Order: sequence, then C-alpha cells, then structure tokens
Amino acid sequence: MNATTQKKNYALPIAVMFLLFFMISFVTGLQNPMGVIVKNQFGASNAMSQLGNLANFIAYAFMGIPAGILLERKGYKFTSLTAVIVGFIGVAITYLSGTVASFGVYLTGAFISGFSMCILNTVVNPMLNTLGGGGNKGNQLIQFGGAINSIGATIVPVLVGYLMGNVAQATISDANPALFLAMGIFAFAFIVLLVVKIPEPRLDITRNQVKKEKVKDKHSALSFRHFILGIIAIFIYVGVEVGIPNIANLYMTTDATGGGLGMAGGVAGSIVGLYWLLMLAGRLVGGSIGAKVSSKSMLTSTSLFGIILILLAIFLPATISITLFGAVVPIKVFFLVLGGLCTSIMWGSIFNLAVEGLGKYTEMASGIFMVMVCGGGILPYFQGLIADNAGFMNSYWLVIACLLYLLFYATTGSKNVNTDIVTADEA
Repeated sequence: MNATTQKKNYALPIAVMFLLFFMISFVTGLQNPMGVIVKNQFGASNAMSQLGNLANFIAYAFMGIPAGILLERKGYKFTSLTAVIVGFIGVAITYLSGTVASFGVYLTGAFISGFSMCILNTVVNPMLNTLGGGGNKGNQLIQFGGAINSIGATIVPVLVGYLMGNVAQATISDANPALFLAMGIFAFAFIVLLVVKIPEPRLDITRNQVKKEKVKDKHSALSFRHFILGIIAIFIYVGVEVGIPNIANLYMTTDATGGGLGMAGGVAGSIVGLYWLLMLAGRLVGGSIGAKVSSKSMLTSTSLFGIILILLAIFLPATISITLFGAVVPIKVFFLVLGGLCTSIMWGSIFNLAVEGLGKYTEMASGIFMVMVCGGGILPYFQGLIADNAGFMNSYWLVIACLLYLLFYATTGSKNVNTDIVTADEA
C-alpha cells in the first residue's frame, strides 16, 4: 500500500520532468536550422554557422559545476525555476537579434539559453533516475524522458525549415513564431513548477551533512574511473548526436558550388526532423525494454550499428538515390538520418553507467556531467571545419572515431573498479 501511494505521489513530478525534457530539446534544437539561416544571412562558413550551436553548448562548460552545487544546496524546485527564468531571457535575446539583425546578439542569446539548458539537464536526469530507484528502472524513466525530448527536437527543424522559406533570403526574424512558442513554453513551465510539489530526496540529508560534518570528504565523483571515462563518453556522444543532423542539414541546403545538394529549407528541415523522429522511436523502444535490457548492452549495440550506418553514408555513391518528402536525395542522406535510431538511447545508457554506484556523489556528478555536454557545440564546429576543407561526407570520419570510443566505453570503460569507496549518505 505504501509503495502504491508513493507511485501516485511521484506521477506528477515525473510529468514535470518530462515537460522540462521537452523544453531542453526545443530550445537546443533551434540552433540547427538557425545555423542554416545565419550561414546565408551573414555569409558564414560551415564552421561559423555552428557558432550559435557552440555558444549554446559551451555554456555547459561554465555552468555545469555551479548547476550541480545549486541543485545540491537549493534542491530541484528552486533550481528548475531558476533555469526557466534564464531560458526565457535567452530566447528573448535571440528574438531581439532578429530585430537588430546582429550575429553577435544572436550568439549572446544562444549562450544564455545554454545556461538554462545546462541547469535543466542537471535537474531532470538525476531526478528521474532517483524517482525510478536507479539501475534499469532509472534508465527506463530517462529513456521515456528522452522520448519526450525527441518530440521537441523533431518539431523544431521542420517548423523553422518551413518558416525560413527561400534559404538564400532567410533571416533570423523568419523564425519568430518558433521563438514565441519557446517563450510561451517557458512561461507555462514556470507557472506549473510554482504550484507542483517536487520531492527533494537528498536536500534534507545534504543540509544535515553541512551542519554536522566539518571534515572534507577525500573522495568525489572524480574518484571513480568509470565516471571519468563516462564524462568523456558524454562529451563525444552529444557531439555525435548534434553533428550528424547539423552537418546533414548544411549538406542538403548548400548549393552545388559549395558541395551540397541545393535543397529547399522546408524539405531539408523535414528530413532532419525525421532523424529526431527516429530518435523518438528509438527512445520509446528503449523505455519499454529499459527495465529488462542493461545499459551496457544498449550502448554496445547502438555504437556498432551507428558505425555501420555512417560507413555506408560515406562510401555509397551519391548516384544511388531515394525519395524523401517528395525530393530525390542520395541514399547516403537516408543512412545519416537512420543514425537517429542509434543516438536515441545513448544518453540514458551513458548517464546510467557513469553514475552507477556513486551514491551520495550523484548530484555533484550530474553537474560535472553537464560540463561535458559542451561537446555538442565543440565537435560539430570541428566537423564543420573538416567539411569546409575536405567536404561534407569526409567530415563524418570524426563521427566514426567518436562511435569507436563509445563502443570501448560500453564494453570495457564502464566497469566500476572503485567499489572500495564508501558512497552511503550517512558515511
């Protein structure tokens, strides 16, 4: 009876965390089609077009640890509300950048939005993992949260792709309806968070420890080898997840003289949206089997499958084509899109493997984890540089190298070899 009551009490907090997952993907996903817009509006290179994405993700490097400290000291509700306010400001500045037609203001908005996304990510992952009781159940909840995340990510490139119309004449202001929607989501979430009771499973314990303990703990999350290798894995994973569709979008919308396909923004956005839709499908499957299949098995299989798909995209000739959304495109684009099935469940699997056995170090570990999410801006920027100098398809060799590391982490690097460290809260 007790367990049933507890589940009922946790249903609404879980729903709130799912809403925050949607917000993270919607605002972060704006940088993909915006990269196409700023490339044409400001005459940017492929690498420069990724600077908004870089600004958004590099904010994680600055905010990851402070977000972990904020969560540890102030709890889930206060931290979530703070993130929502910051996010609203960031999107408002992005809207302003369209009004003044300034690339610098656009980058500022992306950077501030990144602060919000970092704080939200710091909250939702450990919260869902805790509400699920850790282990496979915790992974299952994170996978379902990831499915909600994919819905937002699917909507954004399609919506902005059609809003921009003619790619060559697109401006930031064309994306205003999407920006208004994002600000509306933040305002709604703020109201919901104010009235919903969020459980704080560790806040009282943390406060008691601050009062009672004067001696500094000689261990931290960084004392665990599998966690250190895990944060490298998340740096690489986010770069892969973002880089595959971002560079594919540039490949499709760049004209033939620039080595691209010269497709309309709406069609290219729909194809990129399919990538995120497949991530949604993968996460739904991952969520349904997450309690039965280990995170290690999930990460191993998806890394291998991803390597095969990207190799096919690189080596298959562009003369072999397929029809997607009424447009004839090289089949290599289809294999890039299929990569969404692989990246779909990697986040939850890596997070679950990296924090397994950390106990009282979990909240701070989540903050450190968020620092490494900056890989989602750094690696696509370097992939853009490779695309500028060696062509779009050759840039995907960077993705292959990243997937090989993830395969190593799944098979070997994720093992906890520091089981002698005491992690209980009362220690």
